[in-house]
Amino acid sequence: MPFRESGYHPYDFANRRHIGPSPSEMAEMLRAVGEPSLDALIAETVPASIRQREPLDWGKPLSEQGVLRRLREVAGKNRVLTSLIGQGYHGTVTPPVIQRNILENPAWYTAYTPYQPEISQGRLEALLNFQTMVCDLTGLDVANASLLDEATAAAEAMALCERGAKSKARAFFVDHHCHPQTIAVIRTRAEPLGWEVIVGDPFADLDPEAVFGAIFQYPGTYGDCHDFGGPIAALHDAKALACVAADPLALTLLRPPGEMGADIAIGSTQRFGVPLGFGGPHAAYMAVTDALKRMMPGRIVGVSIDARGNRAYRLALQTREQHIRREKATSNICTAQALLAVMASMYAVFHGPDGLRAIAQRVHRKTVRLVKGLESLGFRVDQASFFDTVTVEVGPLRDVALRAAVAEGINLRAVGRTKIGIACDERTRPEHAEAIWRAFGGEMRDWSLLHEYRLPENLIRTSPYLTHPIFHLNRAEAEMTRYMRRLADRDLALDRAMIPLGSCTMKLNATAEMMPLSWPEFADIHPFAPADQTRGYAEMIADLSAKLAAITGYDAISTQPNSGAQGEYAGLLTIRAFHRARGEAHRDICLIPTSAHGTNPASAQMAGMKVVVVASAPNGDIDLADFRAKAEKHADSLACCMITYPSTHGVFEETVREVCEITHALGGQVYLDGANLNALVGLARPGDIGSDVSHLNLHKTFCVPHGGGGPGMGPIGVKAHLAPYLPGEKDGAGAVSACAFGSPSLLTISWAYCLMMGGAGLTQATKVAILNANYIAARLSDAYPILYSRAGRVAHECIVDTRPLRDSAGVSVDDVAKRLIDCGFHAPTMSWPVAGTLMIEPTESEPKAELDRFVAAMLGIRAEARAIEEGAMDRADNPLLRAPHTVEDLVGDWDRPYSREQACFPPGAFRVDKYWPPVNRVDNVYGDRNLVCSCPPVESYAEGEG
Repeated sequence: MPFRESGYHPYDFANRRHIGPSPSEMAEMLRAVGEPSLDALIAETVPASIRQREPLDWGKPLSEQGVLRRLREVAGKNRVLTSLIGQGYHGTVTPPVIQRNILENPAWYTAYTPYQPEISQGRLEALLNFQTMVCDLTGLDVANASLLDEATAAAEAMALCERGAKSKARAFFVDHHCHPQTIAVIRTRAEPLGWEVIVGDPFADLDPEAVFGAIFQYPGTYGDCHDFGGPIAALHDAKALACVAADPLALTLLRPPGEMGADIAIGSTQRFGVPLGFGGPHAAYMAVTDALKRMMPGRIVGVSIDARGNRAYRLALQTREQHIRREKATSNICTAQALLAVMASMYAVFHGPDGLRAIAQRVHRKTVRLVKGLESLGFRVDQASFFDTVTVEVGPLRDVALRAAVAEGINLRAVGRTKIGIACDERTRPEHAEAIWRAFGGEMRDWSLLHEYRLPENLIRTSPYLTHPIFHLNRAEAEMTRYMRRLADRDLALDRAMIPLGSCTMKLNATAEMMPLSWPEFADIHPFAPADQTRGYAEMIADLSAKLAAITGYDAISTQPNSGAQGEYAGLLTIRAFHRARGEAHRDICLIPTSAHGTNPASAQMAGMKVVVVASAPNGDIDLADFRAKAEKHADSLACCMITYPSTHGVFEETVREVCEITHALGGQVYLDGANLNALVGLARPGDIGSDVSHLNLHKTFCVPHGGGGPGMGPIGVKAHLAPYLPGEKDGAGAVSACAFGSPSLLTISWAYCLMMGGAGLTQATKVAILNANYIAARLSDAYPILYSRAGRVAHECIVDTRPLRDSAGVSVDDVAKRLIDCGFHAPTMSWPVAGTLMIEPTESEPKAELDRFVAAMLGIRAEARAIEEGAMDRADNPLLRAPHTVEDLVGDWDRPYSREQACFPPGAFRVDKYWPPVNRVDNVYGDRNLVCSCPPVESYAEGEG
């Protein structure tokens, strides 16, 4: 019998990892949509006027094995040396139990931001642990659930000082011993807002009356440890505020900032088990006094109760979020670093207070032994007391010693012309000290076992920390593994079900794309390692940038922004720098449609621009007449417009080119928000449509996972005339994040995705994303109104209108969202961009079976609402108003007018693999009225309280 060819190729399997429906399923879906082919659907959906002419093509796509081989090849071009450079980045040991069960676990890395608390209790508890850890270590009252990096956290702290201080000054003081990258980002943030930045010695140059706040580094970037109590008291006398940028490991031994009187503490938790990753992603922290808690940027996890009175966690004070406050937002922060904050919190849980103190003591003792050896060789160390970092005077031998250290496999830091900085860390071994001594011309062995300390006597910590029972678990790995598993089981992430969030593109994060994150050649590179050690990173970033440019139609890419919101900010700063270079610094008006992402107006405000809001037409498009009128009214001062394409309403607007032409004719630039790029890749290019700059959400379109609310990456693409003004360029606005490439280890994921899919695969993914959205819209259109479309077609997302149910059945959009939890789904995006609606984006990753399960759930909810309308179900007591239901609803008394089976097993829910939320509906009002943002006291863990 002749052998029959399968017809499949390994490349097809690689592409199919990302495309959910099979060819036969697509044919069924197209019949439901009423189109003869996928290309016919795209022709009806995407205007011909914007379609790109040439297909995406950068060669044959690679198989999964081919991608991993290519990544191994590039990784091999990086040289992994022991980097004792410091400057805010340190070698650390990621406990394997955390690496395997958090960093490499899709239950953690595929989760979404915990806006639906009932299905987020596990990660909310982990983030509450993070907040408790930060509060304890810093000695302050309230902490947030992480920020992007230490430098941007410092910039946020400066803005917080300006908001919270009673001083009328317009200047901010920066300790000259702050890390250089921190000073650079602070300068960038201050300039558009008209704030002066004064850099100097806090004990000689600080004039408290002249500033609204100040930031001090503790320990300093060169290793000095100072008591800032005096300068802080002087600032308070002048009605100014004080921030301390503190190393959390040092705080296990040194007096915390709160005990010095600091109002704010910020820093990085990278050395709590998070790999270097050439600069990120890493979780920054911020802690504040109680008086500042309602002004603090970022997200805060708080404690509340559910409908049964059990303890439940939720995001607190959400009215501060930028999607509500828009241009009045305290910042434009959207992406935090939740996954990395979880890792850092688990590192603290794993080691406990005694373990952290022991690590800090070992690091310090190694530094002392290293210093004693250098002193015995005749070298002078600047610091008499220190924690883990010292600066050594070497005179004209500096470059010789640096090269000799590299030859020994160690990177040290050049300080000035005659000094070398050395920062020990958890991974420093005796052989490293011996190698440094050899580089400095000495032959010695590190055999000392003496416990000698050179900590500053006046700064020794005496206060306790991490006293909560969660930081005193049994240290057996079994206990730790089970704890992390219990938390993961409380959550609903992409590894369990579709997360159909409009504009958030929760798509597959393929395992093969995630694997290189943990390779030492990518994970263990210091961001300031010499360029000849990072050639693999340089090659990968250059090739990814070229592919992103080809996809978008832009001429240059900057990967520095490490969130989508930060990409917006960087893009607007680039536009601002362009206008200033042309002698048009007066251009400061930014036109933004009412439907825009909430971060858009917040970003414009941060970039020193004034927001003028443009109305939407009844069909959801930009009101072109209103846009033209306002653009002409502000013609002399028009800086830019910010649009989203396809629109936030999920439609390809026909007038997008006209919007761009109006803006350009009046001297403005066009910023096109890249949040919806998943509907464009391979079909249309923003740079061809008329846009000048966009940010690209790599954590959406290009498969970087959301991680429960971060990490993220928001590179920007620009046309050639804006390229000289990108962050990091000579004429640019300045640094927007701590590292030149943002969070570069994440770029391996997006690069692998592009290599595996190829241009044709990416284009097919876009087409299927549009098919999946239109399939859902078609299946639901008889039960719910579908808002906005073009020729009856939606783009990659659709808006389902649930507002009629409020009047007919007393059912709110919240009730629908909570009932979907009973069906085993994360709710779509609620009440945005239209209040009382659901915006659904299935992405291309979801197979037809999952789409059908979601449709069944939505139709089941509509049937329950209809039963209320017809009087067959109680309007005041029904499964929609009571949702979600927990296992507790299966036991005990039951006095409700609907059955337990109806409550717990609605259409769409699995019978065997049912997801059970750990809490009933969370009481948001109670949580805000009784604000608790750290682990509750042990007494509250008594039986019956959670």
